[in-house]
Amino acid sequence: MSEPDPLLQPFLSQVNQSIALAKKDKVSLTPALMRANFSVMAALAGQGPTLEQVYDSQLAVSDRHIKLRIYVPDLTKPLAVMIYFHGGGHMVGSVELYDPICRRLAQTSQVIVVAVEYRLAPEHPYPSAINDGVEVCRNYQSILSTHQLSGKLIVAGDSAGGAMAATLAQRSQTDAQLQIDMQVLIYPSLDYSLSSQSYQDNGRGYLLETDKIRWYFSHYFQHNEDPKAVSPLFRPIDQRFPPTLILSAGFDPLRDEAHAYFDKLTSAQVTCEIYQFKHMIHAFINLDSLVPSQCQALYQRISRFVNNPS
Repeated sequence: MSEPDPLLQPFLSQVNQSIALAKKDKVSLTPALMRANFSVMAALAGQGPTLEQVYDSQLAVSDRHIKLRIYVPDLTKPLAVMIYFHGGGHMVGSVELYDPICRRLAQTSQVIVVAVEYRLAPEHPYPSAINDGVEVCRNYQSILSTHQLSGKLIVAGDSAGGAMAATLAQRSQTDAQLQIDMQVLIYPSLDYSLSSQSYQDNGRGYLLETDKIRWYFSHYFQHNEDPKAVSPLFRPIDQRFPPTLILSAGFDPLRDEAHAYFDKLTSAQVTCEIYQFKHMIHAFINLDSLVPSQCQALYQRISRFVNNPS
């Protein structure tokens, strides 16, 4: 029987012990607790590489400022732009916690990465974060006016951030102001109805658990949204959809929806690639210090995809 990578076993044992103890002590989940726990785990991402330029910026919109962090690996040539949305169940995570990951993306793919500090639930429920993403995708060139740009825009994200990227890509089919050339989805959340078999197969014991996903979504959707109507997996796709790379994990509750999404895109004749890291769990890019070779393989696959001249 297949098992997660042995390098992950001590980590998973510790996580499962902590979950069991919390349930025994009847510890209530709160946004503050989940954010604190995620911050502890995110430290396992290690240190990212030094780049030519990294700086904080912001985009002013009508009623707010959207904070951003810009990662530039090379100042001497035009580069594509990757707008990156971090994971975290739409509730946790931050640009700061994803700094090592964005540095590696920028260096390996030789793209300018724009990391978005989008608004989080429950303080800012759906569609607040999506609206932030729309604004950044429409106006990123004004933020990067001092840089040489190739003109290619990539949207990318992991988990909940992958859901955001996929939602924006879907909207780009009918919104002329969203000119998205590619998308990269890392174990994306694509089905808010939680209808895939992998929620049963992988829903306990592998870090991300089905009951916790359901709890996250209950805080993100606060206006009786139809889960399928807002799920990228069930939204209309046609040939205007941007070429897509999907990276999934074998021991992830979200595994099956990633592959169902691939099938949907290929049926619509959208250029699409998928690769499954069979022995990985959800959030493994946040665990670079534990599985560095698998993380490096993921970054290399992204680089090959976004730099494919076709």
